[in-house]
Amino acid sequence: MPLEATHALDHSGSSMAEQVAQAAKAFEQRLTGRVPGSVTVVLSEDTLVITLHGALSPAEKALARTPEGAAQIQEFHRQLFTDSCASLRQEIQRITGVEVREAAVELETTTGALVKAFTNGTVVQVFLLAGKVPTNTWSGNGSPDQP
Repeated sequence: MPLEATHALDHSGSSMAEQVAQAAKAFEQRLTGRVPGSVTVVLSEDTLVITLHGALSPAEKALARTPEGAAQIQEFHRQLFTDSCASLRQEIQRITGVEVREAAVELETTTGALVKAFTNGTVVQVFLLAGKVPTNTWSGNGSPDQP
């Protein structure tokens, strides 16, 4: 069952998901000087996905309106994350107690969401939905042996 945190609480009783969300938010603020509008953290088995909603600056949003500008913003954020993610990887390991083997970032320029995936070598496909799926209608882990 995935852990989710749509916002982080700042107290010692926080769940791992809330702590990771807070760490991701702080990392983004240190990296870019901006705080994302919200952070979602989902853990499924050995894959952790962090989505930073509203992470682009107004200038980046404007540049991303053209295909060339969008490609430039995507490459900028990939390189920025690749060059700087060691501290976030260490913080995730501290919180979860599990080493992060791989990390990748993808930018959805239409919505301005940054998706950061930390995996053990698996392929991660991320789909940003246009709206929320009610929690009570979502169940199961997608395994073939799931009833």
